Amino acid sequence: MDFIYAVAGLVLLLVAGDMLVRGAVNLSLRLGIPALIVSLTVVAFGTSAPELLVSVSAIFDGVPGLALGNVIGSNTANVLLVLGVPALISTLHVIDNSTRASYLQMIGATVLFILLAMRGQFDWIAGVVLLAALFSMIGHAIYQARCHRVAQRDAPEEEEVEGADPDMPWAKIIGFLIAGLIGLPLGADILVDASTNIARAFGVSETVIGLTLVALGTSLPELATTVMAALRKQADVAFGNVIGSNMFNLLGIIGVSSLVGTLPVDSELMDFDIWVMLGASVILGVFVLKRIDITRLWGIVLSALYVLYILAVLS
Repeated sequence: MDFIYAVAGLVLLLVAGDMLVRGAVNLSLRLGIPALIVSLTVVAFGTSAPELLVSVSAIFDGVPGLALGNVIGSNTANVLLVLGVPALISTLHVIDNSTRASYLQMIGATVLFILLAMRGQFDWIAGVVLLAALFSMIGHAIYQARCHRVAQRDAPEEEEVEGADPDMPWAKIIGFLIAGLIGLPLGADILVDASTNIARAFGVSETVIGLTLVALGTSLPELATTVMAALRKQADVAFGNVIGSNMFNLLGIIGVSSLVGTLPVDSELMDFDIWVMLGASVILGVFVLKRIDITRLWGIVLSALYVLYILAVLS
């Protein structure tokens, strides 16, 4: 029965991811703004909901270290796995200049997070700083959207992309977005629970399950959304989802969590995992800043690096 639930969870993830991508693309058309901006905000924040729930719950359960580990591990997975796997299906083309600006914001958020981590803990002061940076990022996205709408008033119509319908009713767009945002965490939860039961049946330890299935589970919404974006040739949605999700994880989730309770920074995270996260972010910059397409070969490399990271964590 667990195998059936696992397949059902996977199918729900893919269907919900497709709905979220279609909703995001058509929302951008109706608002007259780039799909990247919608992906950096609505899509990214929605797919990061599982990380927020896990982190806040971890604090109330008396295990605040899980909140930091979850975010750091998820950000690493977002770059290496969430972009690596879709690239095995379809090449991700880096074509939008605004992707570069958004990436630089993500690096800034990563550096800010590391500097605050060096204090040894994330308290309410760190939380205020992180949330202030998040609101600044959102404000910049709104400014970009307004500038784009003004610039597009007299611009020629762009070539229609797959899944785009300029005349799609608002109710249908909102329906796609809501269905996607609800279906993604639900599908991830079903798949993780079923996979965990299967792993236990084969004698896999709780530690291994926690470090792999649970950590990966919170990144499944991003993975499903990015896979469907790749299939629909929406590279801007794929990159926007990953970049926006990483920024929201660092600034929003840890920011909110720090206001709920103090998060001590484990020495092991500072010695290894946090630098792997930074390294993954720098690797993403090579593609974005140099405009190098993420081909199937690069997809294999990125996915392999993530596997090596998991093996290093388990060793």
